[in-house]
Amino acid sequence: MEIAIIAHDGKKADMVQFLNENRDILHQKNITLVSTGTTGEKVKKAGFRVNALLSGPLGGDAQIAARVAEDKCNMVLFFRDPLDKHPHEPDILMLMRLCDVHNVPLATNPATAELLIKAI
Repeated sequence: MEIAIIAHDGKKADMVQFLNENRDILHQKNITLVSTGTTGEKVKKAGFRVNALLSGPLGGDAQIAARVAEDKCNMVLFFRDPLDKHPHEPDILMLMRLCDVHNVPLATNPATAELLIKAI
């Protein structure tokens, strides 16, 4: 199972904490992680194996959206910062739309991500 992880700058620490809290589940279920570039760097430093793509503003969100459309990605955990502006907002909206189109579970906050991870 492939899970995409993305976190805006103000939420990257939350993503690392979330992954650390769910490390056992991720390892037991043999989850493959894919991420945007900067999130991936932070997650790798925390000891996780992750396939880091481009940074979100440089096309990483679009790369993950393509993986959703190609049926490669089974779940997206995207810790968004709704109080900040993001120059790549069109890519973010495209990713969220494609999750809906392809019926891929999408969590945009830790509480929802927790429910999805527990359901695996």
